[in-house]
Amino acid sequence: MKAVWNGVTIAESDDTVVVEGNHYFPPESLKKEYTTFSNHRSGCHWKGQAQYLSLFVNGEMNADAVWYYADPLPAAAEIKGRYAFWKGVKVTE
Repeated sequence: MKAVWNGVTIAESDDTVVVEGNHYFPPESLKKEYTTFSNHRSGCHWKGQAQYLSLFVNGEMNADAVWYYADPLPAAAEIKGRYAFWKGVKVTE
C-alpha cells in the first residue's frame, strides 16, 4: 500500500493493518521529513486517544492529515504506533 499527497509518497508498506476501512502503516514506513507537529487530538470510545501530525510537501501544508494511537486501548492494540491518513491523502495499492 502507498499513501500519496501532493505528488509525494508519504508512506509505503505491504504490512498495513486495516481498521474501519483505514490502512494503518508501520512506523518505519512513514517518511517523517514530510511531517510536522500538530497539537490536535481526538478520542474514540474503543481505540482511545488519537494524536495527529500535519504534512508539509512542496511548500503546501495539510493540517492534521496523519493520525496515530501511541497508547491505544486494548481492543486496538494492533494499531499501536501505526499511522493512518485522511484529508486528501490517497491510499492505494
